[in-house]
Amino acid sequence: MIVNTDKTKMKTILPGSTIGMVGGGQLGRMFAMAAASMGYDVVIFCESVDTPAAQVATRSVVGKLDDKDAIDAFAAQCNVITLEFENIPAETIARCSQFAPTFPSSSVLAAAQDRLVEKSTLRNADLSVTPFAEVKDAASLVAASQTLGWPLVVKTARSGYDGKGQYKVETADDADTVPWSSFDSWIAEKWVPFDCEVSVVVARRHDGVSECFPVFENSHANHVLDVSVVPATVSQAIENEARRIATIAAETLDVVGLLCVEFFVAGDQVMINEVAPRPHNSAHLTIEACHTSQFEQHVRAVCGLPLGSTSLRCGAAAMANLLGDLWVHDRRPPAWDSVLKDGAVSLHLYGKRTAKPGRKMGHLTITADSGNEAKERVLAARRMLS
Repeated sequence: MIVNTDKTKMKTILPGSTIGMVGGGQLGRMFAMAAASMGYDVVIFCESVDTPAAQVATRSVVGKLDDKDAIDAFAAQCNVITLEFENIPAETIARCSQFAPTFPSSSVLAAAQDRLVEKSTLRNADLSVTPFAEVKDAASLVAASQTLGWPLVVKTARSGYDGKGQYKVETADDADTVPWSSFDSWIAEKWVPFDCEVSVVVARRHDGVSECFPVFENSHANHVLDVSVVPATVSQAIENEARRIATIAAETLDVVGLLCVEFFVAGDQVMINEVAPRPHNSAHLTIEACHTSQFEQHVRAVCGLPLGSTSLRCGAAAMANLLGDLWVHDRRPPAWDSVLKDGAVSLHLYGKRTAKPGRKMGHLTITADSGNEAKERVLAARRMLS
């Protein structure tokens, strides 16, 4: 059945309806749990029967994400469709939209899948982004250095995440160390000495109504998010500017659902590093810290419901990722009973059957009176597991 998905005519999708989720990872899992608590059925479209999201969903359709028959079998069940990660064929989302309103759209997805398109679009909207240039080989990288300077961060324009496909190049002599033939398209970005990294998640409905969460301050280890804290240790002016830019970015890209905007903060300057049109790891702490979690807000946004309050319901909170290294280290499950001795700790495990080094297996969250206290306590809790 082909439906009219004109956003100006879209009706509110009320509880009791069916939401489709493309992707079966942990973001889909936590989305499905939030949607179920609001009275929705959730159908997961994924490539394995035992994905984290499929374990908690109402039902699943298993198939390759570019299989037209599987797409149709999935989309025909849905009143509205969304996604949990960017690396989905844009054609899949376009096909889904023939059956039900689908957010974000295939055009948003196409922009998010290409760093050059994404950054050019945001720069053309007069938003501050890290200075960049398109490159394709060592010679073009050296040419880009004439305006961007050294060192440079060279990234694949497509398919990279969590530091994969990224290379820091210090000088022209190192330009050949990038595996240029591995990918068709590359982007070089200016190395930015920053004071801190922060992120903002903004929710936006199809009618343009939007709402930002507080600013999260993030720290990384080996290019993977390690700890997030709210409130961030930035000035009110920086917080206001980050939320303003995130809102404009969502409008510019015409995102419906959630958009996470990651920033570098350098002095009084805020620069966009990356964006993701989906729930984000840095906002997992909203489950405990905010009146509305990012996952409930995602449900509200794609269904056209009133957006929930994003204000904190505690003084501060911190989230620490749990990677597969905790399991691999001694081949035994971590001591969950020890970490839960602190009654303020919340444990979230994603149902992944195999632990691998660097693989996100879960997270811990704690609420406290101050950001420093929250960070110290969540790190202390995690240390009990290693």
